[in-house]
Amino acid sequence: MIWIPITMGAAAFQVARNALQRGLMGDAGPWGATLVRFLFGLPFSLTMWAAAAAVWTDARPTFVPTFWIAISTGALSQLLASAALLVAMRRAGFAIGTALQQSSLPLSAVIGLAVFRDNLSALGWSGVAVTTVGLAILTWPKGATGPQPVSGAVFGLISGMCFGFSLNAMRHAELALEPRSHVFAAVASVTVAQTLQSAVLTAMLAWRSPQSLRAVLASWRQSVGAGLCGAIASLGWFTAIGYSPAGPVRAVGMVEMPMAAIAGRRMFAERLAAWQWAAGVATALGVVMAALG
Repeated sequence: MIWIPITMGAAAFQVARNALQRGLMGDAGPWGATLVRFLFGLPFSLTMWAAAAAVWTDARPTFVPTFWIAISTGALSQLLASAALLVAMRRAGFAIGTALQQSSLPLSAVIGLAVFRDNLSALGWSGVAVTTVGLAILTWPKGATGPQPVSGAVFGLISGMCFGFSLNAMRHAELALEPRSHVFAAVASVTVAQTLQSAVLTAMLAWRSPQSLRAVLASWRQSVGAGLCGAIASLGWFTAIGYSPAGPVRAVGMVEMPMAAIAGRRMFAERLAAWQWAAGVATALGVVMAALG
Protein backbone atom coordinates (compact mmCIF):
# COMPACT_ATOMS: atom_id res chain seq x y z
CA MET A 1 0.00 0.00 0.00
CA ILE A 2 3.01 2.29 -0.34
CA TRP A 3 1.36 3.83 -3.40
CA ILE A 4 -1.22 5.59 -1.18
CA PRO A 5 1.16 8.07 0.58
CA ILE A 6 3.05 8.47 -2.71
CA THR A 7 -0.19 9.45 -4.43
CA MET A 8 -1.14 11.90 -1.70
CA GLY A 9 2.23 13.62 -2.02
CA ALA A 10 1.83 13.78 -5.80
CA ALA A 11 -1.60 15.39 -5.37
CA ALA A 12 -0.17 18.11 -3.12
CA PHE A 13 2.55 19.01 -5.61
CA GLN A 14 0.00 18.91 -8.42
CA VAL A 15 -2.15 21.54 -6.70
CA ALA A 16 0.91 23.76 -6.27
CA ARG A 17 1.84 23.31 -9.92
CA ASN A 18 -1.70 24.07 -11.10
CA ALA A 19 -1.80 27.27 -9.04
CA LEU A 20 1.51 28.45 -10.51
CA GLN A 21 0.42 27.53 -14.03
CA ARG A 22 -2.90 29.33 -13.65
CA GLY A 23 -1.01 32.49 -12.78
CA LEU A 24 0.73 32.30 -16.18
CA MET A 25 -2.48 32.01 -18.19
CA GLY A 26 -2.85 35.76 -18.76
CA ASP A 27 0.22 36.32 -20.94
CA ALA A 28 1.16 32.85 -22.10
CA GLY A 29 -2.35 31.48 -22.75
CA PRO A 30 -3.41 27.88 -22.01
CA TRP A 31 -0.86 26.26 -24.33
CA GLY A 32 1.99 28.41 -23.10
CA ALA A 33 1.09 27.70 -19.48
CA THR A 34 0.89 24.00 -20.34
CA LEU A 35 4.38 24.10 -21.85
CA VAL A 36 5.71 25.41 -18.51
CA ARG A 37 4.85 22.13 -16.84
CA PHE A 38 6.84 20.05 -19.30
CA LEU A 39 9.68 22.27 -20.51
CA PHE A 40 10.74 23.57 -17.10
CA GLY A 41 10.10 20.21 -15.47
CA LEU A 42 12.37 18.36 -17.92
CA PRO A 43 15.71 19.38 -16.33
CA PHE A 44 14.47 18.14 -12.96
CA SER A 45 13.27 14.87 -14.50
CA LEU A 46 16.64 14.34 -16.20
CA THR A 47 18.36 14.93 -12.86
CA MET A 48 16.08 12.43 -11.13
CA TRP A 49 16.73 9.85 -13.88
CA ALA A 50 20.48 10.24 -13.41
CA ALA A 51 20.10 9.80 -9.66
CA ALA A 52 17.87 6.75 -10.11
CA ALA A 53 20.36 5.18 -12.51
CA ALA A 54 23.10 5.67 -9.92
CA VAL A 55 21.00 3.95 -7.23
CA TRP A 56 19.57 1.09 -9.33
CA THR A 57 22.64 0.25 -11.39
CA ASP A 58 21.14 -3.06 -12.54
CA ALA A 59 17.89 -1.51 -13.77
CA ARG A 60 18.11 -1.26 -17.53
CA PRO A 61 14.82 -0.38 -19.23
CA THR A 62 13.82 -2.14 -22.43
CA PHE A 63 12.29 0.39 -24.82
CA VAL A 64 10.14 -2.02 -26.79
CA PRO A 65 7.57 -0.85 -29.40
CA THR A 66 4.76 -1.37 -26.87
CA PHE A 67 6.42 1.20 -24.60
CA TRP A 68 6.71 3.81 -27.35
CA ILE A 69 3.08 3.39 -28.40
CA ALA A 70 1.82 3.66 -24.82
CA ILE A 71 4.10 6.54 -23.78
CA SER A 72 3.31 8.55 -26.92
CA THR A 73 -0.46 8.26 -26.55
CA GLY A 74 -0.23 8.86 -22.81
CA ALA A 75 1.98 11.93 -23.26
CA LEU A 76 -0.36 13.43 -25.86
CA SER A 77 -3.40 12.77 -23.68
CA GLN A 78 -1.69 14.36 -20.68
CA LEU A 79 -0.78 17.41 -22.76
CA LEU A 80 -4.39 17.90 -23.87
CA ALA A 81 -5.66 17.28 -20.34
CA SER A 82 -3.35 19.92 -18.86
CA ALA A 83 -4.46 22.60 -21.32
CA ALA A 84 -8.15 21.76 -20.82
CA LEU A 85 -7.73 21.87 -17.03
CA LEU A 86 -6.21 25.36 -17.13
CA VAL A 87 -9.11 26.62 -19.27
CA ALA A 88 -11.60 25.00 -16.85
CA MET A 89 -9.92 26.69 -13.88
CA ARG A 90 -10.06 30.06 -15.57
CA ARG A 91 -13.72 29.74 -16.58
CA ALA A 92 -15.28 27.79 -13.70
CA GLY A 93 -12.90 28.56 -10.80
CA PHE A 94 -9.76 26.91 -9.44
CA ALA A 95 -11.46 24.57 -6.96
CA ILE A 96 -14.33 23.59 -9.29
CA GLY A 97 -11.95 23.04 -12.20
CA THR A 98 -9.86 20.75 -10.01
CA ALA A 99 -12.99 18.88 -8.90
CA LEU A 100 -14.19 18.41 -12.47
CA GLN A 101 -10.80 17.02 -13.39
CA GLN A 102 -11.56 14.20 -10.95
CA SER A 103 -13.95 12.77 -13.54
CA SER A 104 -10.75 10.94 -14.47
CA LEU A 105 -11.55 8.57 -11.56
CA PRO A 106 -14.62 6.89 -13.08
CA LEU A 107 -13.15 7.30 -16.54
CA SER A 108 -9.84 5.73 -15.48
CA ALA A 109 -11.68 2.76 -14.03
CA VAL A 110 -13.87 2.29 -17.11
CA ILE A 111 -11.01 2.77 -19.58
CA GLY A 112 -8.80 0.50 -17.51
CA LEU A 113 -11.44 -2.24 -17.67
CA ALA A 114 -12.43 -1.81 -21.32
CA VAL A 115 -8.98 -1.29 -22.85
CA PHE A 116 -6.43 -2.75 -20.43
CA ARG A 117 -8.52 -5.32 -18.48
CA ASP A 118 -7.68 -3.78 -15.08
CA ASN A 119 -10.74 -4.69 -13.00
CA LEU A 120 -11.87 -3.47 -9.54
CA SER A 121 -13.79 -5.22 -6.78
CA ALA A 122 -17.48 -4.59 -6.05
CA LEU A 123 -16.49 -2.13 -3.31
CA GLY A 124 -14.18 -0.33 -5.71
CA TRP A 125 -16.90 0.04 -8.34
CA SER A 126 -19.31 1.26 -5.66
CA GLY A 127 -16.78 3.93 -4.73
CA VAL A 128 -16.53 4.94 -8.38
CA ALA A 129 -20.34 5.27 -8.50
CA VAL A 130 -20.50 7.42 -5.35
CA THR A 131 -17.70 9.61 -6.65
CA THR A 132 -19.50 10.03 -9.96
CA VAL A 133 -22.60 11.28 -8.15
CA GLY A 134 -20.53 13.81 -6.22
CA LEU A 135 -18.92 14.99 -9.43
CA ALA A 136 -22.30 15.30 -11.14
CA ILE A 137 -23.42 17.68 -8.39
CA LEU A 138 -20.25 19.73 -8.67
CA THR A 139 -20.60 19.82 -12.46
CA TRP A 140 -23.91 21.67 -12.19
CA PRO A 141 -23.22 25.08 -13.78
CA LYS A 142 -24.56 27.10 -10.86
CA GLY A 143 -21.89 25.55 -8.70
CA ALA A 144 -19.06 27.19 -10.56
CA THR A 145 -17.45 30.36 -9.27
CA GLY A 146 -15.95 31.61 -12.54
CA PRO A 147 -17.38 33.78 -15.35
CA GLN A 148 -18.15 30.97 -17.83
CA PRO A 149 -19.40 28.01 -15.79
CA VAL A 150 -20.92 25.89 -18.56
CA SER A 151 -17.92 25.92 -20.89
CA GLY A 152 -15.67 25.59 -17.83
CA ALA A 153 -17.50 22.40 -16.86
CA VAL A 154 -17.12 21.03 -20.38
CA PHE A 155 -13.38 21.66 -20.40
CA GLY A 156 -13.13 20.12 -16.92
CA LEU A 157 -14.76 16.93 -18.12
CA ILE A 158 -12.55 16.85 -21.21
CA SER A 159 -9.56 17.20 -18.90
CA GLY A 160 -10.78 14.30 -16.77
CA MET A 161 -11.33 12.09 -19.81
CA CYS A 162 -7.83 12.80 -21.15
CA PHE A 163 -6.21 12.32 -17.74
CA GLY A 164 -8.07 9.03 -17.32
CA PHE A 165 -6.73 7.72 -20.62
CA SER A 166 -3.25 9.10 -19.91
CA LEU A 167 -2.95 7.36 -16.54
CA ASN A 168 -3.82 3.99 -18.03
CA ALA A 169 -1.47 4.45 -20.99
CA MET A 170 1.39 5.56 -18.73
CA ARG A 171 0.86 2.58 -16.43
CA HIS A 172 1.22 0.14 -19.29
CA ALA A 173 4.20 2.03 -20.68
CA GLU A 174 5.94 1.49 -17.34
CA LEU A 175 5.02 -2.17 -17.24
CA ALA A 176 6.42 -2.58 -20.76
CA LEU A 177 9.85 -1.44 -19.52
CA GLU A 178 10.07 -4.42 -17.15
CA PRO A 179 12.70 -2.89 -14.83
CA ARG A 180 13.46 -4.14 -11.32
CA SER A 181 12.25 -0.93 -9.66
CA HIS A 182 8.91 0.88 -10.05
CA VAL A 183 10.64 4.12 -9.11
CA PHE A 184 13.22 3.75 -11.86
CA ALA A 185 10.50 2.90 -14.38
CA ALA A 186 8.52 5.95 -13.26
CA VAL A 187 11.49 8.30 -13.63
CA ALA A 188 12.36 6.91 -17.07
CA SER A 189 8.75 7.19 -18.25
CA VAL A 190 8.33 10.73 -16.91
CA THR A 191 11.52 11.88 -18.63
CA VAL A 192 10.64 10.35 -21.98
CA ALA A 193 7.09 11.72 -21.81
CA GLN A 194 8.21 15.24 -20.89
CA THR A 195 10.81 15.21 -23.67
CA LEU A 196 8.13 14.35 -26.22
CA GLN A 197 5.67 16.87 -24.78
CA SER A 198 8.23 19.69 -24.64
CA ALA A 199 9.37 19.09 -28.22
CA VAL A 200 5.86 18.93 -29.67
CA LEU A 201 4.46 21.90 -27.78
CA THR A 202 7.53 24.12 -28.27
CA ALA A 203 7.46 23.48 -32.01
CA MET A 204 3.73 24.17 -32.15
CA LEU A 205 4.01 27.48 -30.27
CA ALA A 206 7.05 28.58 -32.28
CA TRP A 207 4.96 28.10 -35.40
CA ARG A 208 1.51 29.19 -34.29
CA SER A 209 2.00 31.54 -31.32
CA PRO A 210 5.57 32.81 -30.84
CA GLN A 211 4.32 35.52 -28.46
CA SER A 212 3.13 32.82 -26.06
CA LEU A 213 6.53 31.17 -26.21
CA ARG A 214 8.22 34.48 -25.46
CA ALA A 215 5.88 35.01 -22.50
CA VAL A 216 6.81 31.60 -21.08
CA LEU A 217 10.53 32.32 -21.34
CA ALA A 218 10.11 35.81 -19.89
CA SER A 219 8.41 34.43 -16.76
CA TRP A 220 11.11 31.82 -16.15
CA ARG A 221 11.32 32.43 -12.40
CA GLN A 222 7.70 31.44 -11.80
CA SER A 223 7.99 28.77 -14.49
CA VAL A 224 10.88 27.05 -12.72
CA GLY A 225 8.74 26.62 -9.61
CA ALA A 226 5.88 25.16 -11.66
CA GLY A 227 8.30 22.87 -13.47
CA LEU A 228 9.80 21.56 -10.23
CA CYS A 229 6.38 20.89 -8.68
CA GLY A 230 5.24 19.28 -11.92
CA ALA A 231 8.24 16.98 -12.12
CA ILE A 232 7.79 15.80 -8.53
CA ALA A 233 4.05 15.34 -9.01
CA SER A 234 4.56 13.33 -12.21
CA LEU A 235 7.16 11.14 -10.52
CA GLY A 236 4.69 10.45 -7.73
CA TRP A 237 1.82 9.60 -10.09
CA PHE A 238 3.99 7.40 -12.30
CA THR A 239 5.43 5.54 -9.32
CA ALA A 240 1.98 4.95 -7.84
CA ILE A 241 0.51 3.52 -11.05
CA GLY A 242 3.41 1.13 -11.21
CA TYR A 243 2.11 -0.44 -7.99
CA SER A 244 -1.64 -0.18 -8.60
CA PRO A 245 -4.20 0.14 -11.42
CA ALA A 246 -5.03 3.71 -12.44
CA GLY A 247 -8.56 3.76 -10.96
CA PRO A 248 -7.60 3.38 -7.28
CA VAL A 249 -4.61 5.71 -7.72
CA ARG A 250 -6.81 8.44 -9.15
CA ALA A 251 -9.27 7.85 -6.31
CA VAL A 252 -6.69 8.49 -3.60
CA GLY A 253 -5.36 11.41 -5.64
CA MET A 254 -8.66 13.19 -5.11
CA VAL A 255 -7.33 14.47 -1.80
CA GLU A 256 -6.27 17.37 -3.99
CA MET A 257 -9.89 18.59 -3.93
CA PRO A 258 -9.82 20.06 -0.39
CA MET A 259 -6.28 21.28 -1.06
CA ALA A 260 -7.52 23.08 -4.17
CA ALA A 261 -10.47 24.53 -2.28
CA ILE A 262 -8.12 26.05 0.30
CA ALA A 263 -5.75 27.29 -2.38
CA GLY A 264 -8.62 28.75 -4.41
CA ARG A 265 -9.87 30.69 -1.40
CA ARG A 266 -6.49 32.01 -0.31
CA MET A 267 -4.93 32.71 -3.70
CA PHE A 268 -7.89 33.53 -5.94
CA ALA A 269 -10.57 34.67 -3.43
CA GLU A 270 -12.95 31.83 -4.37
CA ARG A 271 -15.58 30.52 -1.97
CA LEU A 272 -17.59 27.30 -2.04
CA ALA A 273 -21.18 26.92 -0.86
CA ALA A 274 -22.24 24.45 1.83
CA TRP A 275 -23.82 22.06 -0.69
CA GLN A 276 -20.58 22.04 -2.66
CA TRP A 277 -18.70 20.97 0.45
CA ALA A 278 -21.35 18.25 0.95
CA ALA A 279 -20.75 17.03 -2.59
CA GLY A 280 -17.04 17.02 -1.82
CA VAL A 281 -17.64 14.85 1.25
CA ALA A 282 -19.63 12.38 -0.85
CA THR A 283 -16.81 12.34 -3.37
CA ALA A 284 -14.28 11.73 -0.60
CA LEU A 285 -16.37 8.78 0.61
CA GLY A 286 -16.22 7.35 -2.89
CA VAL A 287 -12.45 7.85 -2.85
CA VAL A 288 -12.08 5.73 0.29
CA MET A 289 -14.34 2.99 -1.11
CA ALA A 290 -12.48 2.89 -4.41
CA ALA A 291 -9.10 2.83 -2.67
CA LEU A 292 -10.14 -0.05 -0.40
CA GLY A 293 -11.56 -1.85 -3.41
